[in-house]
Order: sequence, then structure tokens, then C-alpha cells
Amino acid sequence: MLAASTASKQRYGLRDSDLFFSEPGPRNYLLRVKDLPDDERPRERLLQAGPGGLSVAELVSVIWGVGSRKEDVLAMARRTLKEYGEKTISHELDPRRLAEAADIPLTKACQVIAGFELGRRYYASQAGRPAQVRNAKQAYQYLKSIGASQKEQLRGLYLNSRYQVIHDEVISIGSLTSNIVHPREVFQPAIERGAVAVVLAHNHPSGRVEATNADIQITEQLVAAGDILGIELLDHLVITATRYISVMDCLPNGKH
Repeated sequence: MLAASTASKQRYGLRDSDLFFSEPGPRNYLLRVKDLPDDERPRERLLQAGPGGLSVAELVSVIWGVGSRKEDVLAMARRTLKEYGEKTISHELDPRRLAEAADIPLTKACQVIAGFELGRRYYASQAGRPAQVRNAKQAYQYLKSIGASQKEQLRGLYLNSRYQVIHDEVISIGSLTSNIVHPREVFQPAIERGAVAVVLAHNHPSGRVEATNADIQITEQLVAAGDILGIELLDHLVITATRYISVMDCLPNGKH
């Protein structure tokens, strides 16, 4: 959106005050997330420790972003989960009922219900037998959606000893160069999840289904790094909107 267009739609707004008053009585200070040390703020903790290091309340507070005039976002998340129950709220489908029962804004009830619904749908889609990738065609079928992307991205499929996909990760976004694609970024997820093999793929938004010199050099480096780590790079595909090729076929010695 153009800056001029954004500016024309901007509205005045008043900042929420950190102070709240009781009638009658002295002024009290409402402790907010921004008053916490950086390493205790949910969003910063998410960036540093990853989602697995956060409590459910902290994750909810990240989704909500801000609280209300009378309640900080983290305090609101903790109170809502305690009063409503973590299991109960995860199965709630009516935002109005949640908003009324938990005494939270309707928009926040919609946000948390949408978040849990996304989790349910993703879990349901993954609950069946894990996909198997034994050849380039199967890898392409799994990853072909990236061919429509207008930005170049590198994806990694991490496999167990049965060729089952145990993890799928966007490793980098942007033109592939040795400065951007480092073996550490490619193989770290494999080490963390106990994968024994990796299949890589990246798209060419230009539509040219051919391996560049950079594609070949990076693949050679990753094959060598995988040999040292004992994690095999099975394949590296270049994918366009309608076709694909294997970079491994373009290596000097053919497929590894």
C-alpha cells in the first residue's frame, strides 16, 4: 500500500494511560508488559527461546498483543486461562460466550478461538500417516506449491529412516547465495529432530527451470557438509509453476 494512501486513512488516537484511578483513593500504577525486563516479555522470549519456551498464557498474550485500559495483556491472558480453563477454552467455538464469561473484549475472544482452530485443523491434517518421499517426483508433489511464489524461497524436508517427512521448514527467503544458505541453517533442523536425510527445493519465480552456477555450488557444499554430519542430502529440486529439475543431476559426478 502506498505511503500516501496509508497516511490519508490514518486517524488520530489517544494513547492508553499507564495510570488508572479509583474513586476515591490514591493513584495506582498498572504494571504492563513494557515495564518488564526485555528477557521477560513474551514477544522477546518467543524470539529468543522459540514457542516451546513460552507458557500458554504467554503465547495467548503474543496473539493478543495489547491488553485493555484496566488490565495488562499478560495478566488478562493468565486470568482468562485460569478462570475459563485451558482445556475448556481450547474447545470453545463461540466468541461471544467466551468474551462474556471471561470478561474480555470480543475481538480478543475471536483471536484466541481462531488460534486454537488453526491448531486443530493443522493437527487433523497431520494426524494421518506421515508422507513418504522416496524420489524426486514425490518430493515435487509435496513441494510444488512454492512454484507459484513470487519470492524465491528454500524449503527443506527432513526425513527419518523410513523416508517419512518428520519436519518441513522454510530455510531462507531470497536469492540463493552461499552467504545466505549456510550448512548450519540447512542441517540444524535435522540434528534437532533426529532426521537422517534432507530433501531441498527452491523456486525460480522467473520460470526458468534450470540450475544456476550458484545452485550447483551450494548443492556441492551441502552434500559435503552432510557427509561430515552423517545426514544425507537426497536431492535438491528447482521448481517453477509447472516443472521441476534435480540439481543433483547437474553435479559434475551426477547424483551423490
